[in-house]
Amino acid sequence: MKLTQILSILEEMAPLSYAEDFDNVGLLVGDPAADISGILVCHDALESVIDEAIHNKCNLVVSFHPILFSGLKKITGKNYVERVVMKAIKNDIAIYAVHTALDNHQNGVNAIFCKALGIEQSKVLLPKPNYIQKLVTYAPVDQAEKIRNALFEAGAGTIGNYEDCSFSSTGIGTYKGNEASNPVIGERFELVTAAETKIEVTFEKHLQSKVLKALFANHLYEEVAYEIYSLENQHQNIGLGRIGELEKALSETEFLQMVKDKLQCGGIRHSAFMGKPIKKVAVLGGSGSFAIQNAKQSGADAYLTADLKYHQFYEAENQMLLADIGHFESERFTKNYIVDFLKEKITNFAPNSLSSGIILSEENTNPVKYF
Repeated sequence: MKLTQILSILEEMAPLSYAEDFDNVGLLVGDPAADISGILVCHDALESVIDEAIHNKCNLVVSFHPILFSGLKKITGKNYVERVVMKAIKNDIAIYAVHTALDNHQNGVNAIFCKALGIEQSKVLLPKPNYIQKLVTYAPVDQAEKIRNALFEAGAGTIGNYEDCSFSSTGIGTYKGNEASNPVIGERFELVTAAETKIEVTFEKHLQSKVLKALFANHLYEEVAYEIYSLENQHQNIGLGRIGELEKALSETEFLQMVKDKLQCGGIRHSAFMGKPIKKVAVLGGSGSFAIQNAKQSGADAYLTADLKYHQFYEAENQMLLADIGHFESERFTKNYIVDFLKEKITNFAPNSLSSGIILSEENTNPVKYF
């Protein structure tokens, strides 16, 4: 199976356009035209993981965190990042990272986080802004339904829990073709006046090329009139963090013990207990101090995240329980999700006798240890 085919599947799981601007996701090392014999899925693509890939005859490593985060000016093996890149290239191993592309997905990191803790009916804590676009186009009245349906098929017209959403209005369109034109209706140099339907649909930004391809393939006109706008509306199903409720309320100590057990935390740092039950819980996998206020404003009884600094615990202000459960721990089951997704989508993957197919890394790459 070619790497480029697997890249399409990975982008289906976590569209790269979902990623935050600061991030570095996608194919970091490797040739898209390479033949893939085995896939190793890990949390961090460290040197020990590359060794594991070599041992298992896997020439693609799919990692949650990107090993290349900022630019490299030299590759001499002086640090762990450079050594990973050197070893991967030397052994023809490709490296792909998903990170915030999967963080922002409605079935990604934070949905996995919620599922592990039994948090139900969760919704996005920080909906992603500036991700919805709007297409406006014009078509002959008798062609409007065909074009609308083609746009819907391409993924346009989905708003929250509703599909096939559009707005249409009728009006009069005019045009006059020059000597190089080949009009479908009318003749060159003739001013044509035609009844037209104005079609308006919204779509997610990463679908733009697919939506436009559907428009052009199904439109009658030689020159298709269209406009695309970027909207400021927040996308309610894409964004960082989630908030939902436990099936039943727990005391603060019961709640933290449950979290510690289910996520296998070495320890949990938390703000002062308030003596109130925990029912509504907000989560954000990885470093989530920037969302403390969002969690409070959402009415969370507790907010679980990682990498909190000393003074940030004061921001709980006796309004909610604020807990740092550990960066790795908050994302612990993400690699399991990636493996399951790939196995479901790649049903015709035929590794050779020297390969293990799609496997979960056994390396514990958590750099934080507990005494």
